[in-house]
Amino acid sequence: MKKSYIIQRRFRNLGKMASGAILAGSLTLSGCTKKFESFNTDNTAIPNNLLKAGGLIIGMQLGIYGEQNAYQLDQNLNADCYSGYMMSPDPFRGNVNNLTYFLVDGWNSSPWSDTYSLETGIWWDLLQSGVNVSAPDQYAVSLILKVEAMDRLTDKFGAIPYQTAGTNKEGVAFNSQDTVYLGMFADLDTAVSNLQTYIAAHPGVKPLASYDLVYSGDYKEWVKFANSLRLRLAMHIVKADAATAQAQAVKAIGNSGGLLSSPSDDATISGGGYINPLSVISTEWTDISMGADFGCILNGYNDPRLPVMCSPATQTGVAGKYIGIRLGSLITQKPGYTGLSILNDTTNVSASSPMRMMTAAEVDFLMAEGALRNWPGFGSAQTWYNQGITTSFAQWGVSGAAAYEADKTSVPTAYVDPNNSANNSPAVETITIAWDPTATNEENLERIETQKWIAMFPEGQEAWTEQRRTGYPHLFTVVNNNSGGTISTTIGVRRLAYPSSIYLTNGANIKAAVANTLGGNDNGGTRLWWDTGGPNF
Repeated sequence: MKKSYIIQRRFRNLGKMASGAILAGSLTLSGCTKKFESFNTDNTAIPNNLLKAGGLIIGMQLGIYGEQNAYQLDQNLNADCYSGYMMSPDPFRGNVNNLTYFLVDGWNSSPWSDTYSLETGIWWDLLQSGVNVSAPDQYAVSLILKVEAMDRLTDKFGAIPYQTAGTNKEGVAFNSQDTVYLGMFADLDTAVSNLQTYIAAHPGVKPLASYDLVYSGDYKEWVKFANSLRLRLAMHIVKADAATAQAQAVKAIGNSGGLLSSPSDDATISGGGYINPLSVISTEWTDISMGADFGCILNGYNDPRLPVMCSPATQTGVAGKYIGIRLGSLITQKPGYTGLSILNDTTNVSASSPMRMMTAAEVDFLMAEGALRNWPGFGSAQTWYNQGITTSFAQWGVSGAAAYEADKTSVPTAYVDPNNSANNSPAVETITIAWDPTATNEENLERIETQKWIAMFPEGQEAWTEQRRTGYPHLFTVVNNNSGGTISTTIGVRRLAYPSSIYLTNGANIKAAVANTLGGNDNGGTRLWWDTGGPNF
């Protein structure tokens, strides 16, 4: 399917389709049909409430990232690039676009509309069907997916409608971001309670086995994901509300269901005919490449994960090297930058590669930070830090973790653009790898965050959130800033501006949200509630 600058969202009506065609074993996406053979089973003995819930839950899972058309606007041309992971070799709109800090309203309305029409819209259909009463276990899975989706949205924009999310009514009130976070914690409370009650009463039973692209219906894994997601959200808010952050983090690790602890626990979306959207965007469209930051940090560390994560350049003169593109570069028409490194399309973003919502390695690094903050029950920061590296190496199937963890000298490299020296930059991240027990908490947090950033690749939304929260790793500044002074070149883009359409459909409420909760103007330079800009300790 051909794309355009304002890309069509093929999942727009997924919520309605999920209660129809998907339950028969296939999913129709606005005229593009995908065969879901793994669901094409005899459903004659399956209760109607499970058919409805299962189909809608599949829809929510697919809607987290969407197909390539939706994903490109929902995440790839904002968070994936702002995180330092990626940059486009396509000069969209003559280089006046998100990647040079000219926030394109038509682009940035997509994550907003997709989240409300797909994730919370489908969740609301589930709620209205009474599944929360008739099948609270299945409702619990939908709540976890709702939290995963809404966290992505609030961490892009700030205040959002959460308590009324999914009602499909105009004129809904916005909730401040601190209220949104409390709502997400409450939803995780319900989800974990429902699932653990079901597990105790029905050991080994998996009613969603044929309707689950994440864990094949294994509720014990869903509990681990929910607890780990709570830990992630708790760490997001540590600088804005330290007491709540610590309380929620301790609650997460104290639950008997445990956390994601090995790559087999990773929360990923795959199967059923779903095609990894980065595979298409990177290889078929040649619209995304490796970012300069990612290349320079991993090159400097001689990181053995780099060849698994990305592919070497093919451009004459630099072929075989790992060279990315710096954010905000003035991109020439294709094939100008398409010969530099892209994401590895065989080991990382093949068509069948999973999309990773959360990994065990990320959890290890979250535990390391909790230990660094002396939170009760978190153990040794150094132990968790080294375990995070080891877990990540195992996830990516590479050896040498012990030697890597002991490296006290390697540091990231400078950036050299083989096409335009105006984009060159000395190294801005200088942290070494090996844990230093004599270092300050700030320095060791920089180690934790830099290694967590590497381990989470290519999940750019969470990487952008954590880089904004902590300031680590240090990233190259944008080369060309077309924001008209609304976004600082020094500290970078902090959020997306609200879509202009909301001012037309929900004007009073969005104006109140901007005035009362945003703490600044509605532009990309205003910090979110948890992004305090202050010290980490």
